[in-house]
Amino acid sequence: MGYHRAGFDVFGVDIDPQPRYPFEFHQGDALKYLLEHHHEFDAFHASPPCQAFTNAQRIQGNEHPDFITATRAAFQLIGKPWVIENVVGAPLKDPIELCGAMFPGLRTYRHRLFESNVNLLQPLHPAHVAKTAKMGRQPGPDEFMHIVGNFSGVAAGRVAMGIDWMTRDELREAIPPAMTELVGRQILAHLKPPATDVIHHAYDANVPGLVACNCDLGREHDLGYEPRLYRRNSAGELA
Repeated sequence: MGYHRAGFDVFGVDIDPQPRYPFEFHQGDALKYLLEHHHEFDAFHASPPCQAFTNAQRIQGNEHPDFITATRAAFQLIGKPWVIENVVGAPLKDPIELCGAMFPGLRTYRHRLFESNVNLLQPLHPAHVAKTAKMGRQPGPDEFMHIVGNFSGVAAGRVAMGIDWMTRDELREAIPPAMTELVGRQILAHLKPPATDVIHHAYDANVPGLVACNCDLGREHDLGYEPRLYRRNSAGELA
């Protein structure tokens, strides 16, 4: 959704059916689709499964495949602008780190890393002054909340994430659109630089979401892990 808000036409791919997905969608293996259809898109975003790098899985001693290396290799082979998003602790190279506290209106910290072949800038990381409600308890008016596992309070979780259409299971695997809109605006600025000598900031920390074009390979699913493809709209302009 963040890429859409930033001005792109979005196309998604996932190995699992996604009946609630709000944009054009293809069910299938993400990397296979990427390699066969990359010429149809301007840029790509991937959120490979993060289970291999989460603290919970490490504590439990579970092993999961690493899809980041294969995704990066495919992107580098294609050579167009790309973004890979994942959890803190994932082996991303020189990523920026985004936090919910950077975006007015969000009520969860939810740190995420973003690696790209485009030079991305990140807002200042504010201090975590808001307390986080304990799991299983509704957050108070001045509290943030954890959107993980079997959290309680879907309505509050939607407000915290800036997402009003997802189920609980979808929320816990999502990233706030504010983050992807921020990144996407910078990708769009890279694709379509200003026509004048005046350089404007490619992002606004007060605006939710990000701008990527053509392909957002993204969310945590088995093999295809829901890549999404983004095409620039007819105007191709920053909001």
